[in-house]
Amino acid sequence: MAASRSRTRSAARLAAVQALYQRDMEQTPLPLLLHEFHQHRLGATIEDVTYHPAEQAFFDDVVKGVDARCAEIDGLIAGRLAKGWSLERLDKPMHQILRAGTYELLARVDVPTGSVISEYVDVAHAFYDKREAGFVNGLLDAIAKIVRPAA
Repeated sequence: MAASRSRTRSAARLAAVQALYQRDMEQTPLPLLLHEFHQHRLGATIEDVTYHPAEQAFFDDVVKGVDARCAEIDGLIAGRLAKGWSLERLDKPMHQILRAGTYELLARVDVPTGSVISEYVDVAHAFYDKREAGFVNGLLDAIAKIVRPAA
């Protein structure tokens, strides 16, 4: 059961990053975006690729949470970027990976810090090479030290 839940949460995280990217690119209204993903993406087969079933409530929480706390989340990310870097300089998918991971660190205390970081490093591997995944690891670890100092 735990392995199954882990897979559905991993799928929810990847889908959440995709949804946040779509929202950022197309300014899709949140209710419409959630409906589209519920009906046509989560666990669906698209162009001969079958997506793993995703934990819908977890997906919704991450997408809605990032949307609601975007300014706070972006402030935390910007505060951990190297000198001379800005949010605008981040690749758009990378920005969404960091937003989703930061949201989980802030709001999902039920998920262990190491699990959050590891999961979003895995999401980064879906889009990028090892170097970028290391960037996700380092940045989320730095944010975790701020928002979860006892962890």
